[in-house]
Amino acid sequence: MDHVNPYNPQQRGQGGAVVPTGYATGIPAEYRYEGNPYPNYPTETMLEPQGFDFYKYLRIAIKHRWLIVGTTLTALLLAAVLTFLMTPIFRSTTSIQIDREAMNVTGNDGLQPKEGNTGLEFYQTQYELLASRSLAERVVSTLNLAADEGLTTDNAPSLFGTLKQLVLGAEPTQEKVVTLEEKTNKVVERVLRSLSIAPVRGSRVVKVSIDHTNPELAQRMANGYAEVFIADNLDRRYDASSYARKFLEERIQQLKVRLEDSERQLVKYAEDQGIINLEDNKTLAGTDLEAINVKLAEARNDRLKMELLWKQAQQTNGLGLQQILDSDAIKANRKLRTELAAEYQQKLGIFKPAFPAMVQLRNQIKELDRQVESEVQSIKDSIESQYEAAKGQEEDLLSQLEQTKTEVVDQRGRSIQYNILQREVDTNRTLYDGLLQRYKEIGVSGAVGTNNISIVDKATLPEFPRSPNLIRNLAIAFVLGLLGGVLAALGLDYLDDTFKSPEEIEQQLGMSVIGIVPKPRPGTTIDEEMFEPRSGAAEAIRSLRTGLQFATSDGLPRTMVVTSSKPSEGKTTTTIALAKSLADLGMNVLLIDGDLRNASIHKRVRCSNEVGLSNYLTG
Repeated sequence: MDHVNPYNPQQRGQGGAVVPTGYATGIPAEYRYEGNPYPNYPTETMLEPQGFDFYKYLRIAIKHRWLIVGTTLTALLLAAVLTFLMTPIFRSTTSIQIDREAMNVTGNDGLQPKEGNTGLEFYQTQYELLASRSLAERVVSTLNLAADEGLTTDNAPSLFGTLKQLVLGAEPTQEKVVTLEEKTNKVVERVLRSLSIAPVRGSRVVKVSIDHTNPELAQRMANGYAEVFIADNLDRRYDASSYARKFLEERIQQLKVRLEDSERQLVKYAEDQGIINLEDNKTLAGTDLEAINVKLAEARNDRLKMELLWKQAQQTNGLGLQQILDSDAIKANRKLRTELAAEYQQKLGIFKPAFPAMVQLRNQIKELDRQVESEVQSIKDSIESQYEAAKGQEEDLLSQLEQTKTEVVDQRGRSIQYNILQREVDTNRTLYDGLLQRYKEIGVSGAVGTNNISIVDKATLPEFPRSPNLIRNLAIAFVLGLLGGVLAALGLDYLDDTFKSPEEIEQQLGMSVIGIVPKPRPGTTIDEEMFEPRSGAAEAIRSLRTGLQFATSDGLPRTMVVTSSKPSEGKTTTTIALAKSLADLGMNVLLIDGDLRNASIHKRVRCSNEVGLSNYLTG
């Protein structure tokens, strides 16, 4: 029987191979590509798997299912044992509310710095204060935790430690003698490790939690932490107020001395320079200048009026002036003259002008005219006198104004230093008054003791331990065990270099799969399946036979070799079944057992092997 090499191009189409684990392959697929120096072998492009093969990994999981299940169960068991051996930890939580500003009772701003719109820095500062070592030391001191055995000694013995002590008989080690300071530091460190700060998102509430093996101690520490934090906040505010008051007292005393000195210098300089200030920082010379200026304006107006009236009096003859017409004496004289003139005209019709009575009337009328003229002249003289007086008053005021101006200018030159001293006095007085007012406000606000922190919910006694959490540990162990099992299965599959699917044969060998023989059903053997006409194995053998008939252009190969890489992979069974299937078609089939070490076909077909292949080959 000739041996057919499936990779030899001269023998292509003349033979095939049935691969181990029941996979039969025939002629290699066409893989001649331009530029391939080895056309008889598959290229890397042909052998490279395309995409994610879900069924491949599913097959790996099914193949190594017991490894995965065992690893997962082992992890679950280990997690359960470790959980029961761990010391239970209880958590007690108290809720506090931190406001950015305390209730303003006194109406002043206090001493706290102003924050921005978000206040992130303020709240972050509060969280850091809660987690600070100084606050933990105050909690330890206030609650006297240094004397509590639950914190000064090691943690409560776990089940594992108890079992170890019982099994090994180990005696507990004696603790060395420690000082009070070392014990306190140790307790502070444990308190800080057991502390948890959890701000509630979107609110001003902060949850302060304490973890400990003793639930009563955890509750006590959680409530104590909140109370001590409030007291510490009040103390910081009081200390800030006390420091501010002390600082302001020193500054007020300094400003008081400076204010007194500046006032003395101002008064002494004013006395030396003869500067007299009135209200609103006005000097006496400036006030006089302002008054003279007002009087000068009035005198100028009066002088202009009298000048205009005098000019009218000079240009007017007779009774044209209003002052003359308004004179009572002139009015009486004119009335009397009118009466005498009427009487004269009346008697003129009776008496001659030379009549003594008529002469007397004429004399009376002339006298009245002379008196009127005299009164008119007196009024004009009066107007002239008033004009001259107004003119003289204006000249006097002008002289006083010039003199006062000279005094004011001189005083202004001497007031430069005075103004400097005055500004210094005003500045010192403003600073002194402001600090004094602030000192009073701080004194009031410090006495009130406002607080911006309050307790929302006090810590309650925890009923169940926070850790260990059996469900959580089992879930983690399940995930880790499952992951470990899957990784182990993938590792074993990676180390397994056998073919596991028809696709691997096509990808790695570049050969097409002709047939696939399934495994036997539970309770039956492969021989029973092969020789049962309606079984899946028999149908697979018939499909393999059909595939071989179309494997080459000449039809069924005349010579075929069935081989495998390892023993007991089904070569004998496949060969006998294939030979029987070909014989069923009426073909003459020669079945040759090529296993010279451990022949087995003669046993299956129940014939003698006294003369075998080696005898034939040796002649």
